[in-house]
Amino acid sequence: MTFSSMIFVLLFLTVQMVALRFAATIKQRNVVLLVFSLIFYAFGGPQYLPLLCGMVLISYVGALAVERAESKSGRKLALILTCTLLLGILGFFKYLTFLLENLNLLTGWPNVIPAIALPIGISFYTFQLLSYVVDVYRWETPAQKKYHLLLLYAGLFHQCIAGPIVRYSDIAYELLHRKMRSAEVSEGILRFSIGLAKKAVLANTCASLADEWLPIGDKLSEIPATGLLLGGVCYMLQIYLDFSAYSDMAIGMGLISGFHYKENFNYPYAAISITDFWRRWHISLSSFFRDYVYIPLGGSRVSRGRHIFNLFAVWALTGFWHGASWNFLLWGLYYFAFLMIEKFLLHWTGKEQPSLLSRLLRRVYVLPVLFFGWLLFRFDDLHQLWIVLKGLVCANGNAFSSPAVSLALSSHAYFLLFAVIACAPLYKKAMDRLSESRVKIAVLLYNGWLVICPILMLVLSMLALVGDSYNPFLYFRF
Repeated sequence: MTFSSMIFVLLFLTVQMVALRFAATIKQRNVVLLVFSLIFYAFGGPQYLPLLCGMVLISYVGALAVERAESKSGRKLALILTCTLLLGILGFFKYLTFLLENLNLLTGWPNVIPAIALPIGISFYTFQLLSYVVDVYRWETPAQKKYHLLLLYAGLFHQCIAGPIVRYSDIAYELLHRKMRSAEVSEGILRFSIGLAKKAVLANTCASLADEWLPIGDKLSEIPATGLLLGGVCYMLQIYLDFSAYSDMAIGMGLISGFHYKENFNYPYAAISITDFWRRWHISLSSFFRDYVYIPLGGSRVSRGRHIFNLFAVWALTGFWHGASWNFLLWGLYYFAFLMIEKFLLHWTGKEQPSLLSRLLRRVYVLPVLFFGWLLFRFDDLHQLWIVLKGLVCANGNAFSSPAVSLALSSHAYFLLFAVIACAPLYKKAMDRLSESRVKIAVLLYNGWLVICPILMLVLSMLALVGDSYNPFLYFRF
């Protein structure tokens, strides 16, 4: 069950909202959310529900041990044991098969490599639990004394299986003191409906075009160069629209329930540098590695050599977090290389305000870097990636274009234009202008849109989802 499915929108979410509406106290609301969250998680793999509960139990006991330890060494020991257990479980499910496959290539051992299925959402809730235990160790938040509330935090269906990575300290107060305000419920419904339409109407269509013109398979060498370019652009659009749509829906459902999750995407394709891009893309993941890896390693307040090593470690881990495959590691190091160029050669900080011409020139540089980065992200078979790179310059013996590519471009031109606009902050700027305006007609337009938009988006989404079985969420892989 995904957020962008008929059964979720029309049955699961609707029943959950009604149950929340009739829950009289915060304790009853927490029970409702916990029950629905466990049911939701069980849809993706009931055999892994005990794993989620067990990892929460490890974190619960570990954080209490950290808080109650009488000495600094005792606190550190409790922290290390807890984090080792959490990372060990994540490593077993996510990386053991990869490790054994590579060991087999080098040594011929072992003869049998187990196929270990990846529990849905384990990367996300493991990082949430790690941040919780570390924050308790740092005295930034008290340890949660009630196991079911920690389970609610880690298993909350809004963000458990595909993010954003919500820190316990951000919602600790709201676990017991949140209020459901009608204005925020309306805002949450609006945000959810926009995310749903972004996913069902835009991301899914981009995904089908990407799979047609940039397939993961044997026919890559036959595709014309313009077809590969079209597929790459569609994948670039899909990956943002898909990821940000999930975050939109999670933030919207949080508001409906009284939780306030931080923004996870800030129009990253409007970035004027790769540094700026990573301040806008998957913000919760970037800030996790910054606060729990980069800064503890010393950050930038060290020698240049150590600073470069710290950044290398962060980007290697960032890439490897996305999956147990060499292309993800190379993807992380690909961005490390461009960040090094910007920081030490170009001296870009990502915070400067260049001229209009400079911004345009920078985007001419940034967008192709992102385009090729997403190609590396898509293909775990590096041989297929090489075929794509050669095909873009017609080095596979492939044609430059074809009637089929021209037809696909002409028939999807308006859709692609709208998808590009959806990746830009134009809508947000327009709504901000309307909301701040004191002109009566602008106020009427703004209030009218707040009523019409959720209905329109939901109708469009339902029309797109009816009979459409192609509805993947990319981040479910992680």
